[in-house]
Formats: sequence, C-alpha cells, structure tokens
Amino acid sequence: MSSSLIIASLPIALGVVMLGLGLSLTTEDFRRVGRHPRAAVVALLCQVVVLPVICFGLVLAFRLPPELAVGMMLIAASPGGPTANLYSHLFGGNVALNVSLTAINSALVVVTLPIVVNLSTGYLLPDSAALGLQFDKVVQVFVIVVVPVAVGMLLRARAPELAQRLNRPVRALSAVVLVVVIGAVLYGERANLVGYFVSVGLAVLAFNIVSLLVGYTVPRLAGVDRRAAIAAGFEIGIHNTAFTITVALSPALMNNAEMAIPGAVYGIVMFFTAAGFGWLVTRRRAQESVPGAQTPVGLG
Repeated sequence: MSSSLIIASLPIALGVVMLGLGLSLTTEDFRRVGRHPRAAVVALLCQVVVLPVICFGLVLAFRLPPELAVGMMLIAASPGGPTANLYSHLFGGNVALNVSLTAINSALVVVTLPIVVNLSTGYLLPDSAALGLQFDKVVQVFVIVVVPVAVGMLLRARAPELAQRLNRPVRALSAVVLVVVIGAVLYGERANLVGYFVSVGLAVLAFNIVSLLVGYTVPRLAGVDRRAAIAAGFEIGIHNTAFTITVALSPALMNNAEMAIPGAVYGIVMFFTAAGFGWLVTRRRAQESVPGAQTPVGLG
C-alpha cells in the first residue's frame, strides 16, 4: 500500500464503525433473540457454519491464488455490515432481527474469525502458518471490535441524548471510512487491479449471490416468516467489508494487501446484488398478495 498512514489508522477507523454500531444497540436487542429464537439460530448457523463451507468450496472451484483465497475466507468469517439494516428497512425485512444478528455476530467473530482464518491459512498457505491469528492477535481483534461496540452501548444506556447526537455523524463517518478504505486498497493495488478482478471477480459475485440466497432460502425452509427471512438474507449477504479489509491490511494482524482485494471487490459488488435481491423478494411478495395467489405459511 502506498500510504502507511492509512494502514496505521485502519484499526481506529474500524473502531469508529463499530462504535457507530454500538450506539444503535441495546441489551434488548440480545434479549429479543431469546423470545424469537428460530430465525436467529438458523441465520447464525448459516453465517457461522454454512457460509465458510460454501466459500471454501468456491475458492477451490475457481482455483484462486492462495492469498486471494484466504481473503475470500475472511469475507465469509466477517460479521454482517450495518448496511444490511438499511437494505432490510427499504425492502420490508425485520430490522430488529438485523440489529440483533449484527450484535451477536460482532461478538462471535472474536471466536469464529481465528478458527476460519487459521484453518484457511493452514490449508491454503501451509508454508506461511505465521499468517494465522494467534492469541495476541485475537486479543487485538477483540479490542478493535467488541470494545467500541460495548462503549457505544454504554453511551446509549447512560447518556441517551449524547448517543442520539453522535449517532448520525458517526454513521456518516462510518460510510466515509468504508469508501476511503476500499479506495485505498484499490489505489494501492492499481498495478495489479485488472488481474485481481479477473481472478477474483466471478468468485466474489458467486459468493455474494449464494450468500443472499442461502440467507433467505434456508430460514424459509425452516419455517421462518418472510420478513425475518428477508432480514437474514441481507444480514448474511452484506458483510462488514471494512472489518475484512482492516484484518487483512493491519500490520498487527494479516499484513497482506492482496488478501484485502476480495473484500474491496465484495464491498462494491454487494450494493448492486443486494438491491437486485431486495427487488426480487419484494416483487414476489407483491405477487403472492394478489387475490387467489397462495401464500406459504410461516412462523413468527
């Protein structure tokens, strides 16, 4: 990367993103899952277990270079992004479920990310086992991810007026951070950009589409109602690519610019595929609301 300043500030930037997430969360978001466990459990299983397995199959099928393959696995292991909440709201999903899933995934990632990364690097980069996340790096992930979320939640609980004033500017700053991070990755690797897009573009697109479909279809097959399934689809299909890129680039973590490329590409592609997915499920819902159309029975 051409700018060491951007790389050094990545953990701080991600901290801002996670702080913004925390400002929108309450302990009620976690308790809500206990009252409606089916949708949450199915979505979390898809996120934590199914997606990494599918992603691993795709990187082998597309025969990606090892560093790009590990970058893809980073995406699979990353939590849902705050953007999923917006898409869910726009297309009639259960936004409360999105918030709850984002909160839980952001906490689980401290455990799931090291497992996925270490297994991936061990298989794909057997001669570079040091690239895995050892205990000290796991602690850094915890500090970068969980601590800012906890601070944001504490601010909302203890100083709700301050949290409300901070919420909008922090969200705006989070969006700027995502754009800057993706732009920095693409600029820093501009000499190899065409080759990277050729190598990983189709794999990223395939994984993104599969993620959206799995996130929606599996909950529906499990008897989850449509609004919750839409929420799960967006939550599983829209990843926190700022998190993925930060883990890939940070000198204290993976320290590999090539591994950040899939996350940057995914961060661009997902906005268009998510909009298409939202249009499709909305159109289908409209068709099923026509008199005489059969509407599948779902459970709340």
